[in-house]
Amino acid sequence: MTPLRKALEDYLRIRRQLGYQLKLDGQLLEDFVGFLEQAGATRITTELALDWAKLPAGARPHRWRQRLGIVRAFARYLATIDPSSEVPSSDLLPARAVRVAPHVYSDAETVALIGAARALSPVLRAATFETLIGLLAAAGLRLGEALSLDRQDVDLKSGALHVHAKRGKQREVPVHATTTKALGKYARLRDRHWPEPNTPAFFVSTRGQRLTASEVHYTFPRLIRQIGLQGRGHRATPRPHDFRHAFAVRTLLDWHQADAEVDRKLPLLSTYLGHRDPADTQWYLQAVPELLALVAKRLDGVLGEQS
Repeated sequence: MTPLRKALEDYLRIRRQLGYQLKLDGQLLEDFVGFLEQAGATRITTELALDWAKLPAGARPHRWRQRLGIVRAFARYLATIDPSSEVPSSDLLPARAVRVAPHVYSDAETVALIGAARALSPVLRAATFETLIGLLAAAGLRLGEALSLDRQDVDLKSGALHVHAKRGKQREVPVHATTTKALGKYARLRDRHWPEPNTPAFFVSTRGQRLTASEVHYTFPRLIRQIGLQGRGHRATPRPHDFRHAFAVRTLLDWHQADAEVDRKLPLLSTYLGHRDPADTQWYLQAVPELLALVAKRLDGVLGEQS
């Protein structure tokens, strides 16, 4: 094992002990160290870090910046061991990720997708996708959060989910009685098919294993095409994650239409969605035309009262 690889191993172990998963970071840094070794380098240089960061020639600039940032964190650690190791400056590869406005599913589109899922075969596959889509729409979960649910995380008595979120975070998510009923119906069908489960997972595949994201991403576009649904704006194809956006937008629209104090309620939505930064929730107020129009209308009303 080369000194660089040993340093990377130690770096990842230390940070993971602090609670960071670093799955993607670990994969990219392994590749970066391989790149350095292929170049005959025994230390990190800014020039090599930039060359590696820009290797995906067709990637967007913010992706290059993200890759360089992962290297920079490792380089800072390495510099404490080897002072000759360079730490790339934070002002290199300036770029900002442009957030594309989400596809906000209408109620009719959601119902159509659930209907298309119900027509899948075999029966267990149909029930799994029907229930999964319904849960994403009703609870605003990330796809990964829904797929990581275990049986013990779904409390059918109290109507709550114990959600394992990003970065090791956890939260309790209450769900409507109709959602709880649908989850219970699916659980009974699943258990009839697999009375002796091979996995603790709540959502299972036809093989009785935990349903994976790759299986969802294989089936979901086919359901989209089947109902003739097309994306709006810059997003060509709606995604499962857009149900989360639709949930947030629908909640905010309901609050605006009820003349609620949205600014005061926004932290509640942030907590429910598991947003670490409230700005991630506030973004919906600017990204979705329907919300922007309501905000402008209310603002006009306030200004009219003051004039």
